[in-house]
Amino acid sequence: MTTHPIDYPRFLNPSQFEAVMTLEGPVLVVAGAGSGKTRTLVYRVARLVETGVAPESILLLTFTRKAAMEMLERAAGLADPRCRFVSGGTFHALAYRVLRQHGERLGFPPGFTILDRSDMEEVLRSLIPDLNLPKGTNRFPKRATLANILSKAANLEQSVDAFMEEEYGQFLEFVPEIRRLTDLYGRYKREHALMDYDDLLIHLRKLLAEDVETRQLLGRQYSHIMVDEYQDTNAIQADTVSWLAHEHRNVVVVGDDSQSIYSFRGADYRNMFAFPKRFPGARIIKLEENYRSTQPILNLTNAVMAQASEHYTKCLFTRREGGEKPAVIDTRTEPEQALTVCRLIRQEMDAGRSQEEIAVLFRAAYHSFELEAELTRQRLPYIKYGGFKFLESAHIKDFLAHLRVLVNPEEAVSWSRILCMVKNIGQGKSRSIFEWIKANRITPGKLSEWPGMGKREQGLRPLCDLMQQLSGKTPSPRKAVETTLDYYTPVLKERYDDYPRRLKELQQLIPMAERYQSLRSFLADLVLDPPNSSLDAEPEQDRSFLTLSTVHSAKGLEWPVVIVIWVMEGRFPSARAYRNPMELEEERRLMYVAATRAMDRLFFCYPGQEYQQTWDTMGGGPTYQSGLSSFIGALPDGVVAFESARTSGRFDPFSKPRGKAPEPEAASPHPFQSGDRVRHPAFGPGVVSRFFDDDKVEVFFSQAGRKLLHLGYTTLEKI
Repeated sequence: MTTHPIDYPRFLNPSQFEAVMTLEGPVLVVAGAGSGKTRTLVYRVARLVETGVAPESILLLTFTRKAAMEMLERAAGLADPRCRFVSGGTFHALAYRVLRQHGERLGFPPGFTILDRSDMEEVLRSLIPDLNLPKGTNRFPKRATLANILSKAANLEQSVDAFMEEEYGQFLEFVPEIRRLTDLYGRYKREHALMDYDDLLIHLRKLLAEDVETRQLLGRQYSHIMVDEYQDTNAIQADTVSWLAHEHRNVVVVGDDSQSIYSFRGADYRNMFAFPKRFPGARIIKLEENYRSTQPILNLTNAVMAQASEHYTKCLFTRREGGEKPAVIDTRTEPEQALTVCRLIRQEMDAGRSQEEIAVLFRAAYHSFELEAELTRQRLPYIKYGGFKFLESAHIKDFLAHLRVLVNPEEAVSWSRILCMVKNIGQGKSRSIFEWIKANRITPGKLSEWPGMGKREQGLRPLCDLMQQLSGKTPSPRKAVETTLDYYTPVLKERYDDYPRRLKELQQLIPMAERYQSLRSFLADLVLDPPNSSLDAEPEQDRSFLTLSTVHSAKGLEWPVVIVIWVMEGRFPSARAYRNPMELEEERRLMYVAATRAMDRLFFCYPGQEYQQTWDTMGGGPTYQSGLSSFIGALPDGVVAFESARTSGRFDPFSKPRGKAPEPEAASPHPFQSGDRVRHPAFGPGVVSRFFDDDKVEVFFSQAGRKLLHLGYTTLEKI
């Protein structure tokens, strides 16, 4: 019996061992969250080198160069330093190397250069005059937005028209011009021997598909291929992997379809399911032993994904003993949700946890605004990932500046902010106006009396009108926010291409302001110095921060305690996801990613009284927030423990449904058939289109469009 320098069975579980020892042929490793996929790749690199495979002929493709280098360094540390010579890196880096050597076969000189993102934006800016836009065209997309449109459309392999209709509806009037800009940009690159990042992937695939000689050469050069995070590949990258392994079929891809959450970047989880079809006879190995979480947490994550319409069945388990059920807490209102989270944090700290062991996760960056304000009030320092901190966003600062000058007319910074947003008012004129205000003790309501007002300064009139409205009879904080929002919305649309998202964030100020009697107290609570702003001078090792993060930014990380907030319909899943069953399935995977970040304790919070008909600015239609997220509400009995902030005890949120239909009877899953005319309390009349499983129905509403509804948690009556 051959003995190996590395005792593989000692360090690997049976599934990992099988993946490491299967060195020939195609292999799909379905690696559940926390199941040691990185360890498996590291040991497989070591095993290949150990058996005599030349390091240079092993290709390890990852999504960051850092990930590849860390894996190879670990492999080198196991047994053989030569593992450092394995060809590791990103798809883009591979494409650059190959196209420099063989790009002439596609008509590219070996000396072509790469446009980085800023270069791309600059080229697009230089081409805009060639579009001959009519004079006075103010809302044509900025160059960063144009770069996003062209890049994402290329990655998704969509036409500009189709892509913009989905994601940039506010610029549909400019589709012909942007289509022409796409052609001009392509011609410019060809004439100047340039490629951008997207071109690298597109041309590599084209080269492999069309040039047999180059394909065979690369097949001999890279005799063994491994791909990490395969669920995050797009169609172009999946095709590239297939062509690279076309000759020898020695390819291992590792991924988790349940963690595919980047469709907005072009990632397609279906590449996981297509792999055995691309490589008939592929071995499928599942890594199901989890080294991160307790079994009660894994019971929940297994149950969440059991509801998915399409997934690789895997059952995560752990050898860890004990653990508490995940808790689902109805906090009634958003302010009480923030207070509940702070209470949970302090409870965990009292039990001996440090703040960096706790994370609060949310679906969208603006979901944490109320919590951020409460953490600031309670002096709990935090770091936020994904989006800006609420008060650090430029549009939030600009908006609040209009209210701050009402409270303190001599605040120079806020006056400068709001005046410099006015057309034909620059820094010099802004300073002149402020000096006049200060010298003459002018109240904001009398801004229109500025003696320098002339024809060029007429843009100042709307601001004068706003200040006059807000300076009359003292408005309530809510009224002041609403009035300012009416004034600021056109400014927002002109300054920011992504104004729908920013407008949605600003609208969060309205319910927050409603809870205050005075504008001064509202602003004082909002604009307290962030708790970590004064910590810059302290030693790094003394810092202890709570983590706030979007779920997207939390992928790949873990914490002993995780609190997920806004776990309710319309928020998580997002209201926009109901437009498309595939989007709703990605929301489910996002919930799975959130839950699998937790090691010891997992909490879900939702403000149960917050469900009502609202207007979804992002989706352009009404949404109905009907309480607890259907992803959690549909879990089997006993998976979670329900609690209420009202009673500080256990309860069953479904014992007295609020705004929900009774559970369907077992003998009759639902009373509807395809073609039935129905009515929804928020969406109005519609027609049943089709069913998903026994408890989900797609309905086309005459006014709200297509919606996917969970029959157990929505009210739908037959007309």
